Amino acid sequence: MRDADSLAAADQASTRAISGNFSQSDRERKLESPDRFSNLAMLITMQSRKIPELVPGLAVLLGRELETDARGLAIIENTR
Repeated sequence: MRDADSLAAADQASTRAISGNFSQSDRERKLESPDRFSNLAMLITMQSRKIPELVPGLAVLLGRELETDARGLAIIENTR
């Protein structure tokens, strides 16, 4: 499930970087560019999802809900 969530987060990051439609939970970090005519930024997306409890009582034993957290990264070019 984690691998699938990581792929989905990376796909969302690429799609949002191209479209410019960012989610409220997305973070954009400016990057230094050696080229003075283009600016670069890094878009970081986060995705979390609850995991079905396949082993009864596992969540109680761990003391927390079962979930995956995945981050996706994309580079945004020419942000000027």
